[in-house]
Amino acid sequence: MPALINVHTCVMEETLKMKKLMTVAGLAAFVLAGALSFAGDTANTATSWSGWITDETCGAKNANADGKACALKCAKNGAKLVLYVEGDKKLVGLDDQGEAMKHVGVPVTVTGTLDGNTIKVQKIEEKKG
Repeated sequence: MPALINVHTCVMEETLKMKKLMTVAGLAAFVLAGALSFAGDTANTATSWSGWITDETCGAKNANADGKACALKCAKNGAKLVLYVEGDKKLVGLDDQGEAMKHVGVPVTVTGTLDGNTIKVQKIEEKKG
């Protein structure tokens, strides 16, 4: 009879170990899912960039008040409007060309989310002072 008790004790210990393992695995999966969800949310968090809206053809050359007429002419001839980010000295695409057209030739702050090298524009505001 004592052998039967040892087998029963071993089965109980193995069951307890399995329950602990499943609990740890479940918690790890929950934490990982939360972390991935948070990472996805931060990718869609709005950010702001400051600079000048210009055309992609002339770029930084038209990123000022004097370049407004040329940038508008290039845009009417098919060039895309982009944001020249002064701090980074780089051009970033803008998905809302209509809104961008309203702000050529003035310093702006563009708020939106970055998708590759294009800003999904939420708003464009002229910089004050």
